Amino acid sequence: MNNFSYTQAKNRDDAIALSGMGPGSQFIAGGTNLIDLMKYNITRPNALVDINAIEDFHAIRESANGGLSLGALVTNAATAYHPLVEQRYPLLSRAILAGASAQIRNMATNGGNLLQRTRCYYFYDTNTPCNKREPGSGCPAIEGYNRTMAIMGTSEHCIAVFPSDMSVALAALNASVQVSGPEGSRNIPFSDFHRLPGNTPHIDNCMSRNELITSIELPANGFSNHYSYLKIRDRNSYAFALVSVATGLELEEGVIKNARIALGGVAHKPWRVKEAEDFLQNKEPAAENFWYAAEMILKGAKTFQFNAFKVELAKRAIVRNCIMALNPECQLPGAQASA
Repeated sequence: MNNFSYTQAKNRDDAIALSGMGPGSQFIAGGTNLIDLMKYNITRPNALVDINAIEDFHAIRESANGGLSLGALVTNAATAYHPLVEQRYPLLSRAILAGASAQIRNMATNGGNLLQRTRCYYFYDTNTPCNKREPGSGCPAIEGYNRTMAIMGTSEHCIAVFPSDMSVALAALNASVQVSGPEGSRNIPFSDFHRLPGNTPHIDNCMSRNELITSIELPANGFSNHYSYLKIRDRNSYAFALVSVATGLELEEGVIKNARIALGGVAHKPWRVKEAEDFLQNKEPAAENFWYAAEMILKGAKTFQFNAFKVELAKRAIVRNCIMALNPECQLPGAQASA
């Protein structure tokens, strides 16, 4: 690990000012991903600005529009078990509890969850080239062992996937991200927050330098009656998704009035296809309609030597999860919390 300075910020403005004092500074909160990146010599900050003492970021509050505001520094565990989240956004609670381990969820923060980096093997192996780690060096995953890699939205420069479970649910819920920086505060729709790799795979999201996440804003509609999160992985605890699906449905007189389907484990960001969600409107909640929507979502998938199985896996996961969303209490192992 390299030498770095460490400073504690007292409030938001203090944090922004401290982070602007040097080009190699980074914010740290739970540190569950950042410390790993530093140990692997992937990230080499020369200054860490600890934001854990900023009280304003530690609360979950009801919003004036009927939604909920999740403080950036609330832990994943505290968010998942918060009574208002469990009652009004059970999809989010289920997704968070499907991620990582109980110990990590107790440390990881909401803001940090959105900023975690890919778990691509080549990204973490500093003996190999990686465009995400060192732009222009190459992407050995394309011709290498790519079983866990992306099948949607890839580029010739990167096929890594985004690992967050929480973000898949936030995408389905149409959340937004409140950030602050030297130029002021702004609200970013969740669909615009993370990026596809394109020619700049080293850039994961649309935040500017020295900006920090202050909260995650949830709209009033939490799909609390018909929801499901399904995570398919190699083992049932402490594993990242091969494919995950977050589904929220609104039903009226036996037909679907509103549908949200977001996929994880298939792209550089949570993946939604509005055309498929629109198709389901005013349709019966039947397996054949969910299968047609799944075909629309996976249209254009590009596979590689070892991950072609993900296309069929994703389609079947979508259908299964939509059916489980009709009766959330029926959810089976694979949709339950990690130990």
